[in-house]
Amino acid sequence: MRILGFCAVEARPSVLAVSMLRFLVGAALALPAAASPELAKVLQGGAAWVLSIFAIYVGNGVSDVTEDRVNGSRRPIARGDLDPRAAALVAVLAAVASLLATAGLPGAMTWVIAVNLVLGYLYSGAPFHLKGRSGGAVAVLCGSGLLAYWGGFTVVVGGAGVPTPITLIMFAVAATCWMTLVGIPAKDLSDIAGDAAAGRRTIAVTWGARVTRNVMSATALILAVSFCLVGLALAMPLAGAALAMLAGAVAVVLAGRAAAVDVGRRRRRPYRAFMGTQHVVHITVLFTNIRQDMLLW
Repeated sequence: MRILGFCAVEARPSVLAVSMLRFLVGAALALPAAASPELAKVLQGGAAWVLSIFAIYVGNGVSDVTEDRVNGSRRPIARGDLDPRAAALVAVLAAVASLLATAGLPGAMTWVIAVNLVLGYLYSGAPFHLKGRSGGAVAVLCGSGLLAYWGGFTVVVGGAGVPTPITLIMFAVAATCWMTLVGIPAKDLSDIAGDAAAGRRTIAVTWGARVTRNVMSATALILAVSFCLVGLALAMPLAGAALAMLAGAVAVVLAGRAAAVDVGRRRRRPYRAFMGTQHVVHITVLFTNIRQDMLLW
């Protein structure tokens, strides 16, 4: 239990939480296409999805020991409280469990989990190490993010060729762009020293902190404003989520400026602003859909 507890910390509880939120939003926005979802299957699919994310992030912690220690990470592997070999075994068992947990769900859900696990290995595992470049990280996270929403949709509709609602497509694209185009530079800003020591060629290592902050800030604002405008133009019921993303974009910009003034103490503020925005945006979508007579859950 102690090892599992450390592995849960290594997998980042905030990441596990937003991963479940993505899956649930995919299920919630599928409801116009399927009026009678089975709550038990939605929760089972969500558990399988989060187990796959858990396995991926624990495995990533095993592969990131050098850079995490340089960056001063307080996660269990970096500080020496969790043996990397034990963590690697837990990651493998969690990956197997995530596949087994799809039993009884639509067959497509098993493929969603399997592809996500492959993406996770491509990100951290030898000889690929796609985490070494921002472009590789964007590709992997785009794939994983879209799979989360598709997984939620698949569990609800049963994988029977039901058309995907345009609202779900729009939100999934906007949220995935936020996760990759804003989240990756925000994370890279806080990890420059360790990434450089590990030989990574991230945007922050290659272009420097100032350029990365400017790219992150501009992208956050452009994406949030575009989400608002497209939502208004198409009369989508996503106004609350769009406003939450816009507020989050402002928070990311302000956090980036604060980090520029005091790199040491405030270097993780942009990432925290980005991550907090993810949670609020997804919770807003769920709350809005529940209020719109989706209490059939």
